[in-house]
Amino acid sequence: MPGHGGSAAEVSGTFTWPVRVYYEDTDFGGVVYHANYLKFLERGRSEWLRHLGFEQDKLREQLGIQFVVVGMQLEFHQPALFNHELEVSVLVTGMRPASMIFDQSITDLTAGRALVCSAQVRAACVDSVTHKPKPLPREIVAELA
Repeated sequence: MPGHGGSAAEVSGTFTWPVRVYYEDTDFGGVVYHANYLKFLERGRSEWLRHLGFEQDKLREQLGIQFVVVGMQLEFHQPALFNHELEVSVLVTGMRPASMIFDQSITDLTAGRALVCSAQVRAACVDSVTHKPKPLPREIVAELA
């Protein structure tokens, strides 16, 4: 498993990405520090976009867009621990002209697929220079249709 990732899977519209908990992800007690769950969720969305065939740097360079998180609701269900194998899931549950809503979860495979964290994330598509809302690219909308 290279870095914090590995290979992806997609089941019934839900994309999943593996993450291993490294020592640097944890606090003194060997529990994942709460802010690091945001990093895991971000990696899941980034790998989902890559899985669809879109690289974020290319979207910025060629289409002048980037995605920014504008809202998030998180719930922590149980801690993830050092060296555990996690799975981050990504499911698009809504689209507007310039934003997407994601339902995401992190499950602990080492602890029998226990739900660790659930989140609803709203990401806006913005102009990479002005940071003003910009419509989602047709290519991405078509891929999700």
